[in-house]
Amino acid sequence: MANGTRPSDGSGRDGLRAALSGLTTRGRSFLAAGVAAGVCAYVLGQPDLLRVGLLLAALPLLCAVALHRTKHRVASTRVLSPGRVPAGAEARVQLRMNNVSRLPTGLLMLQDRVPYVLGPRPRFVLDRVEGGGRREVSYRVRSDLRGRYPLGPLQLRLTDPFGLVELTRSFTAYDTLTVIPRTEPLPAVRLAGEASGYGDGRQRSLALAGDDDVIPRGYRHGDDLRRVHWRSTARYGELMVRREEQPQRARATVLLDTRRIAYQGAGPDSAFEWAVSGAASVLLHLLERGFSVRLLTDTGDAVGGEGAGSFSAGGQESAAAAGMMMDMLAVVGHSDGAGLSRAHDALRGGEEGLLLAFLGDLDDAQVELAAKLRPRTGAAVAFVLDPAAWAGEGPGRSAGAVEGRLQRLRETGWTAVAALPGAPFADLWRQAGNAPAGRGTSGGWA
Repeated sequence: MANGTRPSDGSGRDGLRAALSGLTTRGRSFLAAGVAAGVCAYVLGQPDLLRVGLLLAALPLLCAVALHRTKHRVASTRVLSPGRVPAGAEARVQLRMNNVSRLPTGLLMLQDRVPYVLGPRPRFVLDRVEGGGRREVSYRVRSDLRGRYPLGPLQLRLTDPFGLVELTRSFTAYDTLTVIPRTEPLPAVRLAGEASGYGDGRQRSLALAGDDDVIPRGYRHGDDLRRVHWRSTARYGELMVRREEQPQRARATVLLDTRRIAYQGAGPDSAFEWAVSGAASVLLHLLERGFSVRLLTDTGDAVGGEGAGSFSAGGQESAAAAGMMMDMLAVVGHSDGAGLSRAHDALRGGEEGLLLAFLGDLDDAQVELAAKLRPRTGAAVAFVLDPAAWAGEGPGRSAGAVEGRLQRLRETGWTAVAALPGAPFADLWRQAGNAPAGRGTSGGWA
């Protein structure tokens, strides 16, 4: 990722006025001494003193003009690699300064603006840059908090060798660093579900259908000539071939509860951040296993693909969908909703596929509503967090109340797992795979 700023000519009265405003205390002193020497030379009739005054007054003015011209003949480029990193990982920022004029520059001082969560503002000092020359500097940024952070604009400060003038230029270009949640690899476990992923579930072969049901496509280099559909070729006037066998990809929905009232605490080790990281880990794991996946929140918003139901497709589209879902999880925050009714409306009519939910604190009414979220012919796995335990308040009421709500979910066909602080998510994932299947479900690998 790169951006740049084109230099300008810097001409006009406004430019000269801006250059004079950059006079330092030393520069203003030189100018005042030159004017005073000129007045005294006129009153006393001393031509030698007049020459000294002209020199003192002209030196800061000449430095201001030279720096002003240099200021608009320096171009910058920023390269951010990579543009998307997990929380706790580093990204490298490379700054390139190009002197597009034939004249050398003076001393250059660079400062890039970065949010405080990424670290202190990087500052660099560059010595003289020859005409047409280039200098490169780099620094690293890191954040333990997910989010989208602007980098830039770059500030360039120039000064002359005498310290008479100091000018600052702010470039307009900036980059955005996306810090996505931490993820961890998950083992392949057998969850209760109807299909097990790409190629292992139900398939339908268009190539084996009758001639009237065939949906052909244009011939591509490398296609087997035995798959040419001659009737369509005669109809369209070009070679047409039967489409390959199209497997029906298993579907999965990852539900993330973002209600503010369902969580306590804040920071990278809070319950909500654990739920976001868990959802991100499951999404990537399911995409790697060949599932069509979508991300759903309690607000009813779904992210996945552009097709029906916002489920991701395969191939490159699956990678793009993963990027969209990770970008959403990078900035997702708490909602002001009081329940899961909107998620229930979004899931209404779903007949198949896995449902994996990350739920915060649930009262009795929300437990009954969550029980209705379970698809009719698929698996439903819930990771239920105990906010009191995550807030360090100890088990307290949660020892009985949370377990009772988990049992209620299990009675309605859910595989419910209690997510306690300190437990690795991979272990909870295995626990979900070892749990007995709910009523009306069959096994499948995920």
